[in-house]
Amino acid sequence: MKLKGKKQERSEGNEGAKGKMTLSLALVSLVSAFGSSFQYGYNVSVINSPAPYMQEFYNKTYLDRHGVPMDSGFQTMLWSFTVSMFPLGGFFGSLLVWPMVNNCGRKGTLLINNLISIVAAVLMGTSELAKTYEVIIVSRVIMGVFAGLASNVVPMFLGEMSPKNLRGAIGILPQLFITVGILAAQILGLHNILGNAEGWPVLLGLTGIPSLIQLLILPFFPESPRYLLIQKGNEEQARKALQRLRGCEDVDDEIEEMFQEHRSEKEEGQFSVLSLFTYRGLRWQLISIIIMMMGQQLSGINGVFYYADRIFESAGVASGSIQYVTVSIGAINVVMTLLAVFIVESLGRRMLLLAGFVLCTTSCAVLTVALNLQTTVSWMSYLSIACVIVYIIGHAIGPSPVPFVMITEMFLQSSRPAAFMVGGSVHWLSNFTVGQVFLYMEEGLGPYSFLIFGGICLGTLLYIFFIVPETKNKTFMEINRIMAKRNKVEIQENKEELRDSHPVLGSQAERKGISSSEL
Repeated sequence: MKLKGKKQERSEGNEGAKGKMTLSLALVSLVSAFGSSFQYGYNVSVINSPAPYMQEFYNKTYLDRHGVPMDSGFQTMLWSFTVSMFPLGGFFGSLLVWPMVNNCGRKGTLLINNLISIVAAVLMGTSELAKTYEVIIVSRVIMGVFAGLASNVVPMFLGEMSPKNLRGAIGILPQLFITVGILAAQILGLHNILGNAEGWPVLLGLTGIPSLIQLLILPFFPESPRYLLIQKGNEEQARKALQRLRGCEDVDDEIEEMFQEHRSEKEEGQFSVLSLFTYRGLRWQLISIIIMMMGQQLSGINGVFYYADRIFESAGVASGSIQYVTVSIGAINVVMTLLAVFIVESLGRRMLLLAGFVLCTTSCAVLTVALNLQTTVSWMSYLSIACVIVYIIGHAIGPSPVPFVMITEMFLQSSRPAAFMVGGSVHWLSNFTVGQVFLYMEEGLGPYSFLIFGGICLGTLLYIFFIVPETKNKTFMEINRIMAKRNKVEIQENKEELRDSHPVLGSQAERKGISSSEL
């Protein structure tokens, strides 16, 4: 009893030390999110405001080359390529996640990815000087590849570095910086700043600056401790990385938990995407991330943003002021995602997902009615505005940030890269599909398009309610045990074998007065 009491006291003391947000952990989280996730958001919206000036540049360049103006149909096709190549590049970037993070590490992949972003930024920034619109389209593909890698690797990197009681909050930071990037592009894209005929090349080229900052600073921070220990087998480096991130010398509990994870999945080895789809022990995890990622992108967020300008204009907002309203919506998105950072550890991932999809489902249903009646009932346009705001709030607190956190938590080290590759591919393919299909939906169904989005939100909501477990404040192994029961498989776990296979932990335990049975 006395021995257990001492162990419990020691464990509680270490838990308090390890659960703190240390300066090192905070800096690596901010540098990673700013240097990678920020550009994803920035490039989502950077071409919206200067679109007329960029299309004018396309036409002028074509005229200078051929002596005749560009055909309107050809110009529409080129601009469609300019917009759609970004999510398509994101899909290709997601396909690179598994090989790159396994061979180059998490940090190494982010550093290589920074070079991709800088090259694309230079090409876009000099496109007008070079008088070539083709370079802009190619650069959008390159930036898409960058975003596809960043959107998957940053949550994986930060999730593996975080203590379990901060993993949700830190895991939402990438999404927070995505919304900050969208807002930054909206502000810089105002007509009186850079969203004009002279400023748009600078606006496009600025995306390289955060990547350059990350390229210079990130090498001074440690690699993911889980990658170092479980995949590279380097306990010494993993221990040093953990000690720096946690701000304390005693990290034995986390090292032990990593070895338990390694032991439990040692027989399977590294999962490929094919083995991920065929392995029964990960069936429900895989189905869950596919449904959550599809629900995230097919829930109508792009449609709401598309309709937003029209909705605010019908409510009497002057056309010249619409751009400032768009910035306001972007600011709401940032504030609500920031709120999610602070409440995800208290309310949990599952609660935020459920609450978010409830708000999105309700908003889509009411918005359909309001849009149909706003020409006959004057105050319906204001109800439409309210629905847009409520929808954005709902999406920002749950469906946008939480699915990537869940991928990190629902998979162990050997299957996590392949899971991110699958989840990221579904994310970007769904994004691309909505971009291609929505205009046809809007033309054929009008406001009734939101009934389809509402149905997708409702279906995702029901799936999460019945299937997806709460993962807050649990170790990866604890989450794995929960999912093993749903998959109806047994986890092979033997702590005595673990101690024998890793005598360092056993000897450290003995020095600290802990019996082998307690280890």
